[in-house]
Amino acid sequence: MAEVRPLRLLALHGYRQSARRLRQRTGALRKALRGRAELVAIDAPHRLPAGAEDDPDGDDPPRGWWFSGPGTFEAGEAAAAPAGLEESLSAVAAALAEHGPFDGLLGFSQGAALAAMVCALRARGDPRFPVAFAVLVAAFASRAPAHGHFYREPIALPSLHVVGDTDAVIAAPLSRELAQCFVEPVVLSHPGGHFIPAAAAQKKAYLEFLERFCPGQGQVEHPEAGEAQERAL
Repeated sequence: MAEVRPLRLLALHGYRQSARRLRQRTGALRKALRGRAELVAIDAPHRLPAGAEDDPDGDDPPRGWWFSGPGTFEAGEAAAAPAGLEESLSAVAAALAEHGPFDGLLGFSQGAALAAMVCALRARGDPRFPVAFAVLVAAFASRAPAHGHFYREPIALPSLHVVGDTDAVIAAPLSRELAQCFVEPVVLSHPGGHFIPAAAAQKKAYLEFLERFCPGQGQVEHPEAGEAQERAL
């Protein structure tokens, strides 16, 4: 019998992070998914000024996917003139084309918000984004009016939304609100904060979700937007 290949997920880091930092912070998750799925992280195109907590030698600057103000970002801000999103969508499209094929996306925080936008475009048939599902951790919907079109129609792409009940950066209601924009989202809640959980209970939920997309597995029907399947772990 031929060995089943692991799923490949393009991984999108959070604001003020980078591909390297995301890899460092997902060691437990990558171990949990070993043999089932591999994560390939890319850098956001926009470099940010280094802060006191950043790498002092400057070889791994913090990055972001878009800005709500000049060189800044706040998830809850209804930015009148958000900047940088188109460059980031192009960067994701380029990564999918150059390093693919990929089966799905994994995003964290702002990267998860971007992944949700990619899902919306994919669901409308945009050929730049050939992905079948997304795992969205600490995600949110952009409040910028210019981004409202991403959420006007139900997003018909399978999605797993990971929500930290004590997340002080992206409050749980923001992640749940975004989940309702998807068709039959799966919501996985955990008692922790702003991180990608990978304890035994979460590992089981990840694997159950990803199993649907392994070669030879049938696809699940997705009837109505907002009918969430929820698991509290």
